Amino acid sequence: MSAPLAHYFIFTGHNSYLTGNQFSSKSSDKPIVKALKEGVRVIELDLWPNSNKNDIKVCHGRTWTSPVKLIKCLKAIKNNAFVTSKYPVIITFEDHLDANLQAKVAMMVKQTFGDMLFCPESDLNEFPSPECLKGRVMISTKPPKKYSKSGSVIKRHSIKETSFATNGLSSTHGSHHLHADVLEGDDEESTTEYKKLIAICASKLKGSMKNLPSHDHKVTRLSMSEETLKLSINSHGRELIRLTQRSFLRVYPKGSRITSSNYNPFTGWMHGAQMVAFNMQGYGKYLWIMQGMFRANGCCGYLKKPAFLLGDGNYDEVFDPMALPVKKTLKVNIYMGEGWRTDFHFRHFDFCSPPDFYTKVSIVGMPCDCTRAKKTHKIDDQWVPTWNGNEFKFQLRFPELALLRVVVRDHDPAGEDGFGGQTCLPISELKTGFRSVPLYDHRGDKYKNVRLLMGFNFI
Repeated sequence: MSAPLAHYFIFTGHNSYLTGNQFSSKSSDKPIVKALKEGVRVIELDLWPNSNKNDIKVCHGRTWTSPVKLIKCLKAIKNNAFVTSKYPVIITFEDHLDANLQAKVAMMVKQTFGDMLFCPESDLNEFPSPECLKGRVMISTKPPKKYSKSGSVIKRHSIKETSFATNGLSSTHGSHHLHADVLEGDDEESTTEYKKLIAICASKLKGSMKNLPSHDHKVTRLSMSEETLKLSINSHGRELIRLTQRSFLRVYPKGSRITSSNYNPFTGWMHGAQMVAFNMQGYGKYLWIMQGMFRANGCCGYLKKPAFLLGDGNYDEVFDPMALPVKKTLKVNIYMGEGWRTDFHFRHFDFCSPPDFYTKVSIVGMPCDCTRAKKTHKIDDQWVPTWNGNEFKFQLRFPELALLRVVVRDHDPAGEDGFGGQTCLPISELKTGFRSVPLYDHRGDKYKNVRLLMGFNFI
């Protein structure tokens, strides 16, 4: 954990305060607490002025989501930040505030976190390591606006401009005059206090991908949607990887994911994105993958990126991975399962008889390693199924970015097969031999007793 912070994948939440969907659910500090206890290290808060413009609320703007007070969220973070992991917590602000309310945020943050805050005195060329930042809290947001259309003390200026930077991406324009209201006096001092809090300056991609920041830029955080990422990787995949060797790339769900669904995180990870932001209040296979990935490294919320994403090579292995040799072959055996009779109602699966369980296994990871699910035979009418002779082999070119996905289902000849549990196991964490493997529910919460007896071997 001694490499620069940008060399790690970081367990990242999206709209961390929401209890449900993105449009009408309640905002609360409870999802923040749950996420931190699960090992999430990046918490996102959307900051908006309240109706009286004198305080800050946290909610998903321009929707019907109910608000929660910022101070309540900050206290929840302070009290739970290091319960599961001692490594740094990053709070990302989506800021929609004026200078006066930004000053109030600065005061709240300083009073709440005190010496826990990491506030570098100058821009950094390289970020410290997670080890150096143990027990620290960092703020990441866009710098306060240099120019404002409102404020208590303003002065009209005519500014000659020949070129300017937009969110870290340089754009050159013809000579022209820009009229703006420049903050002065108290407002300028307020924005200065707010800016001092920012450990990682944030920006959004605007303009051409050709203008991505290069190695000689200061550390920044670039944000883009999952859709923008997909459009960018074909033509600028190498540039994205180079960017993420020093700066941070955050990927967030597209706006149409109203139900708080998620997307394939490997699209971001395989191009170096440290912060693949997920709706932790959702459910489904992609959330299972995210949770499984960060069960590695002691559930600390940080995973060192593979060497091919950190070197100075040509990254051909990322874009033509089939040219690489197989590094490992994983052999998986599934012997038996137990715990359903204890954790489930006896009529949960079938009204009149015990369940008919089978298990599906597959590899998720880099495209060249992904496989279709292979499954055991079905065991009829057994709460404690026993499988014999079920052996599966998986060839791996990128074992450091691969997970073994396991799903147990109950066969239902009259309808959809029932769900009996799931887990995603990082290949890098698997030990050879017999293993008792706990299973998790739809939302990723571990069952008390449900588990599989499995065997692993690398050949």
